[in-house]
Amino acid sequence: MARTVKNTKSPEERRAEAEALQATIAEQVEALRESETWARFLTFAQSFHRYSLGNLLLIFSQCPEASHVAGYRTWQKLNRQVRKGARGIRIFGGRDVRETVENEQTGEEEEQRRVRFFPVSVFDMGQTDLIDEEAGDPADIARQLTGDDPAGIFDAVADYLTGKGWTVEREQIAGGANGYTTTDGTQRVVIDADLSPAQAAKTALHEAAHVILHAEEDHAEYVEHRGIKETEAESVAYIVAGVFGLDTSAYSVGYVAGWSNCDTDTVKATAANVLRAAHTLADAITITDSPVSVAA
Repeated sequence: MARTVKNTKSPEERRAEAEALQATIAEQVEALRESETWARFLTFAQSFHRYSLGNLLLIFSQCPEASHVAGYRTWQKLNRQVRKGARGIRIFGGRDVRETVENEQTGEEEEQRRVRFFPVSVFDMGQTDLIDEEAGDPADIARQLTGDDPAGIFDAVADYLTGKGWTVEREQIAGGANGYTTTDGTQRVVIDADLSPAQAAKTALHEAAHVILHAEEDHAEYVEHRGIKETEAESVAYIVAGVFGLDTSAYSVGYVAGWSNCDTDTVKATAANVLRAAHTLADAITITDSPVSVAA
């Protein structure tokens, strides 16, 4: 029998609370945008190259949990050192080259510029460590949750996903990812084994949101619009966790801000998808435990 979360709220009450929570995350992202923390993160984020769709697909085929990706020396400039023995993610780099060629029509020599592509190695942030810890980490805008999962959210989500044909596994994930959902047809949800119960519960909700919203999409669509997809999944996790009494704002607000570029319009534009998935997930893992009324 599938495990569920006991809750005394009616479906209508849960829906109303979900809508209120969805509005608050946009407000909290707006507040973060005005902070020094966001200014430092923005400077950090602007240091990264914008990769082509082809390179993004290569990155995620080799490292599905990748977040920020850069070359060895770029990481050193950002106060991070690639760990010894870390396996590089192979993509294609490009360099403008000038060549002297003969014009076939005039027979005259002329200079042409073209792009020459070659394989290079890049590394995910999860493969690096801070060099100077006292300088702080500008990427740290989403703080890991501590504490328990008293409502049993993780177990309920795991059983829900299992019932949908997915395998939920706890294992150590190299790097900094908390979890990931496979896109190769194996239908696996992997949650890092070292997470606190509260963080594991939130991460399970996040991955379940990906299953509900994005599992049937073309992988290239997900990769190209990953910021929106991650904003949606984490918003769902924040809402459903909140309905069951688990406050994930310490992690979720920074995560949503990072992937949405702190754009509250993006957060608001995802509201319909987010609420649909949040209602689906909350209803699926809840058993309504109505208070017993006593006759006078």
